[in-house]
Amino acid sequence: MKIALKEVAKVIRSKNAGPFELTLDILLKETEMFEKMREKNVINVKAIAELYQIPEEDVISIVYFPNANAIKATIVRPLPSGALGERDVYGAQQHGPLVSFEFEI
Repeated sequence: MKIALKEVAKVIRSKNAGPFELTLDILLKETEMFEKMREKNVINVKAIAELYQIPEEDVISIVYFPNANAIKATIVRPLPSGALGERDVYGAQQHGPLVSFEFEI
């Protein structure tokens, strides 16, 4: 059975982590789902790289925070914040691929 991330998360957002990196935050509604996702390593380097169509080496880190039922992934920005042609200076509009992410537990 496929589960949509948007159905189990209360927050899915993105933001700058400096001018050259983006951080993707997922805060889950329930501890039980967080634990299942952590146990199965649902949010991993390969999944983020595929979602964002980037090389796996551009996924800097993925951290699971049990006290907040949160998962944080940090990736290299395609263009530095404020660079010519860059359209999201704050990195706040980069969470779209996560909203459509589906996974199996």
